[in-house]
Amino acid sequence: MTAADPKPSLVERLFAEHGGALHAFFRRRIRSQADVPDLAQEVYLRMLRISDQEAIRNPVLYLYTVANNLVKEHAVLNKRRPASMDIDEVTSHEHLELLPTFERDLDTAQRAARLRVVLNELRPKCLAAVVLRFTHGLSYREISTQLGISPQMARKYVMQALSHCRRRMTRMG
Repeated sequence: MTAADPKPSLVERLFAEHGGALHAFFRRRIRSQADVPDLAQEVYLRMLRISDQEAIRNPVLYLYTVANNLVKEHAVLNKRRPASMDIDEVTSHEHLELLPTFERDLDTAQRAARLRVVLNELRPKCLAAVVLRFTHGLSYREISTQLGISPQMARKYVMQALSHCRRRMTRMG
């Protein structure tokens, strides 16, 4: 073996032969498609850390075992991440202000019509909480008094409504 013609390692051969299938494996099993390349890279790194690669009886099976374990770890980590955002955080407000940019070419009337459709999909208390918060500028405490719920529940309703609106408006394009 010369320096100009090095023999590819077991890991390099595995990824050359199964890299595309590994990406497809992750795409079928995780929600965030943006994480697929990172997970494949992590499999590669974990395979490189194996000190005695020749001891692996079935390298392809081992590759997918590592990948499957990563899918499980990824699911556990995603469960730990908060699914909602705090509406009072400055970064959340800035993020919400950027959301409509996906439709810059649509006029305001079209967006407003779509938003009305999406808002009408909300449960009555969710809708009332959003209207009181953003139309009338009430605090969560004031909303809770108006709706006969706790301030935490008022906040939860508003966050659920914003999340629903964001998802639906994005899907409606």
